[in-house]
Amino acid sequence: MKIYIIAGEASGDLHGGNLISAIKQDNPDVELRAWGGSKMENAGANVVKYYQDLAFMGFVEVFKNLIPILENFKFAKKDILTFAPDYLILIDYPGFNLRMAKWAHKNKIPVIYYILPQIWAWDERRIKYLEKYTQTRLAILPFEQAYYQTKNVSVHYVGHPLVEHIENFKKLNAGVNASNENPSETKTIIALLPGSRIQEIKKHVPLLIPLVQKNPSLHFELALAPGLPGEMRHYLLQAFPKNFSITENTYHLLSKAKCAVVCSGTATLETALFNVPQIVFYRTTLVNYLIAKLLIKVEYISLVNLILQKPLVTEVIYPINQGKKLERTFNDLLKMEHQLKLCQGYDEIGIHLGNKRASKECSKIIFNV
Repeated sequence: MKIYIIAGEASGDLHGGNLISAIKQDNPDVELRAWGGSKMENAGANVVKYYQDLAFMGFVEVFKNLIPILENFKFAKKDILTFAPDYLILIDYPGFNLRMAKWAHKNKIPVIYYILPQIWAWDERRIKYLEKYTQTRLAILPFEQAYYQTKNVSVHYVGHPLVEHIENFKKLNAGVNASNENPSETKTIIALLPGSRIQEIKKHVPLLIPLVQKNPSLHFELALAPGLPGEMRHYLLQAFPKNFSITENTYHLLSKAKCAVVCSGTATLETALFNVPQIVFYRTTLVNYLIAKLLIKVEYISLVNLILQKPLVTEVIYPINQGKKLERTFNDLLKMEHQLKLCQGYDEIGIHLGNKRASKECSKIIFNV
């Protein structure tokens, strides 16, 4: 069997890597060609495009990069036809992948979509693409199955892939932080998770610098996605005060952090699953913000609040929440009663997500198909 997989972001590479491992366990002879990153490559796929070259965020940024985006479409179509896969698996990345689904359907290539587009948040018209151009749909959020049922579209709820991934990390690293802990170390570590893309990091750093400057007794550690250029590390070390360091291991950081300041995205759920109190923030241009306000139908931007369907973690969205709000919110986060409230709220997330192991569930469904 031959399978082609497209993932266009760091989170897609993470979940794609776990999926490939599960597929290889069920069928060691399967041939896998992919777009993704090191995790998918290490799991056994032949990666021909890396997500670092694909990540364009926001309406304005996509418009500015139309030429490379169109070139990527052209490359994908040619490469898929040459490889001639039995199945095309699309992981998240809907702006690109929904168009690929339509093209694959026309070329009689069965499409499996894993981590469905958030059409419940905006642009329900895309449900027609999923219904018409995908053969199998695999949802990772518990409320998605019920939502799609109301639209008469069948989906399989496979569980959230972060649950199994973090469980595996904790098992492999049990006692590591405790054994490395220095009894004389009194620093409180604050995790900074500003996003996985260069453009995200650069627009979020100016919001984070004042937090570091005004809290010299705390130690701030920023998680960088692996594979970002060395110039980014140099830029960050120059921009921040001395009570600051950088890591490429987000999970080790979350294992020891007292609390976290997190860019909206997958990292908000990761932080909650590590039971770390957090605030969620996101900075965008005024144009992107106004367009999003017209299109987006949900009340929250963080996965934690979306899963719980209530505002547990505080969300600070720019440019509307200007001025000192992030600093005020951070000061509240340092209070013990606020941290306890968040950790108690996190307990409900596991109930909502259930005990399915997403990669194994997906692999079983793929081979049943």
